[in-house]
Amino acid sequence: IVNVRLMTSVISQGAAEVLAYGTAVKTN
Repeated sequence: IVNVRLMTSVISQGAAEVLAYGTAVKTN
């Protein structure tokens, strides 16, 4: 359970970074 939660956290963090990066590119 802990391992799955960790993977989910990593995936969601990566998705958040991609989303933020895409937003920054659109802003610029």
